[in-house]
Amino acid sequence: MENVIPRYKRPLTSISDPVNKVEHWNLAIDAFDEKDFKKSLIEVINYMNPKLLEGKNTDGDIEIVQMQGSAEIHVKITDKIFSVKAPFLKITEQTNKVALLRKVAEVNFTPLSLAQIQLENDELWFEYEMPIELSQPHKVYDILRNVSVYADDYDDMFIEKYNAAFYKEPKFTPLTASEKEEVWQQITMVFEDYKNYTQFFKDKRWDDFQWDNLAISMLKISNMPYVHGKLRSDLIEYIGNLFNSDLDFNFRVDKCVNFMKKLTEKPREEIMKNVYHAEQFISLRWRSSAQIITDRLKNNLERVQQYEKEESDFNLSYYLQFNLLKLIYDYNLEDHYKTAIEDVLEEVAGLCPTDAAPKLTKVFHGLQSGSIDNQNQKKESKSFFSKLFS
Repeated sequence: MENVIPRYKRPLTSISDPVNKVEHWNLAIDAFDEKDFKKSLIEVINYMNPKLLEGKNTDGDIEIVQMQGSAEIHVKITDKIFSVKAPFLKITEQTNKVALLRKVAEVNFTPLSLAQIQLENDELWFEYEMPIELSQPHKVYDILRNVSVYADDYDDMFIEKYNAAFYKEPKFTPLTASEKEEVWQQITMVFEDYKNYTQFFKDKRWDDFQWDNLAISMLKISNMPYVHGKLRSDLIEYIGNLFNSDLDFNFRVDKCVNFMKKLTEKPREEIMKNVYHAEQFISLRWRSSAQIITDRLKNNLERVQQYEKEESDFNLSYYLQFNLLKLIYDYNLEDHYKTAIEDVLEEVAGLCPTDAAPKLTKVFHGLQSGSIDNQNQKKESKSFFSKLFS
């Protein structure tokens, strides 16, 4: 096997993944500072998912009901209060109720902080309410994101472990036959590369790079916006463990190796039942801005500069691959940021590290410095005049 960069093909475009509208965030902050609290909340909603308020009269009380996977998110805004509720599970006769409620108490302690899971008539609901004057935009965003994401994540986990039942069946749109075939080819490509590079690193005795191989492979699948259900929940769990430096390195690698072994051996039907377009209230990824991305990549800058100084193209290539993929995994990126990452990952696929490293490094520094914005403007300007004079 040649020492070249693994293959990459950008995922199909999701028809249901909300895209942040950055301009609404500043409007939300300004409105809150001016004590126009209701307008601030409206702009936070528009920032997260502009479709939620389309066609709604926002002069009086506002009520939103929207599915997030199998969880039903209820938001209410009045002149006095902001509240969110999200029923997501039912307890049945088959449910291991004691074990389930013990786990709910644990989740209410951590990772939840403000919103809590309540038991109402054998139904589990996420709930939170506060006076409108306390609805600071960052706080509102974090509450809505946590409720939406955890409600959609824990239902699959609690159903499998404790025999609970969905509150409502998820609303989803299946992929077309051709889309399913393309997605399966992408997943198969990731599996093939994972196995090949596992053997390659083993033959070379480069054992530490198995971590990189795991990270790159799992992130590629998890970044497909139509991967849902138990597969998505499992990927979130194992990616979280892999990047958790508080855990022993070998323990993290071994756990993820076992997970990937089982995943790659599953039949197509079992994997593809988790692939569909699902309704969403909010993107699973954190909000982003040029400054947020700059600050995030500052954490990687010293290591990148060290590899550049040492001319360690192999280390640099793998380090940048998984860090760029992790940006897509963590953040709801603006289109030109995401496009820049996907373009370079496709461009370097199959190249030797010596040729790939400069291309990856250029994009990294562009993202870290914020100059991707300027590069994008230049490309648009050039395209406009090219068309004008063609």
